[in-house]
Amino acid sequence: MNIKSTVVTMGILSALSFGAFAADSISADQAQSRQSMGTISVGAAASSPMDMHEQLSKKAEEQGASAYRVIEARSGDSWHATAELYK
Repeated sequence: MNIKSTVVTMGILSALSFGAFAADSISADQAQSRQSMGTISVGAAASSPMDMHEQLSKKAEEQGASAYRVIEARSGDSWHATAELYK
């Protein structure tokens, strides 16, 4: 029983820690008080806007950013998005 509790607790903590370090989507107003780090782009075919934000967040985090702001997005048969990264 104690092992099960430990495994469940570790699973919850790892899920929370992943969410704590993911880059956040911010507004233009929020970006004014942050330092820009450059831009990133992502694209895919036949996926949802949530997938776009997930990919942007992951790519921003890989670049060391704590936040990103979508500055361009196109959709249709496939989608493309560009975001500015912030510290």
